[in-house]
Amino acid sequence: MENRPFARAGQSIGLLGGSFDPAHDGHVHITREALKRFGLDRVWWLVSPGNPLKENGPAPMGDRMAVAQDVMQHPKVTVTDIEARLGTVATADTIAALRKRYPGVRFVWLMGADNLAQFHLWQDWRDIVQAVPIGVIARPGDRISARMSPAARLFQQHRLDGVASHLLARAEAPAWCFVNVPMSNLSSTKIRARGGWAK
Repeated sequence: MENRPFARAGQSIGLLGGSFDPAHDGHVHITREALKRFGLDRVWWLVSPGNPLKENGPAPMGDRMAVAQDVMQHPKVTVTDIEARLGTVATADTIAALRKRYPGVRFVWLMGADNLAQFHLWQDWRDIVQAVPIGVIARPGDRISARMSPAARLFQQHRLDGVASHLLARAEAPAWCFVNVPMSNLSSTKIRARGGWAK
């Protein structure tokens, strides 16, 4: 596959998926926190072709990639459209394809607490939990709903305590960890609503 991001066997790669419509400093913030807290070597931003849970399609991929690459300036972070190249839509399929193409790489799925609150609505979400560790980062107003979500309750016994978050990348799935970090109120939805992002 051309232009796929590089990873060596034994590396721990955090995967932050999303439409990034548009990418903003909130994404940058949780990425930097994930690198610090979860024992990751690198993070890949997976700029998705679309989100099945969202009614309206995102801005063109080229526009979203350009903004993401401009916003996320970090030597350990790669912005990639690999999902479009793989032809996957569902996160479970993307993870399965990446694990097949990168044998020996330890992937960790990253999400904000807002996504954990609705994680049980994702296609094949249990397969994701069984495939890779999951790092969850607090978002404003979503901490309680995330901790009480069906996914959090079902896999409660597989949760790592926040003080052990640095062990997550080496944990065997199912494993997940919720960390509280200084929070940002920025969201792509708010940026679109105030007209700061034109499709």
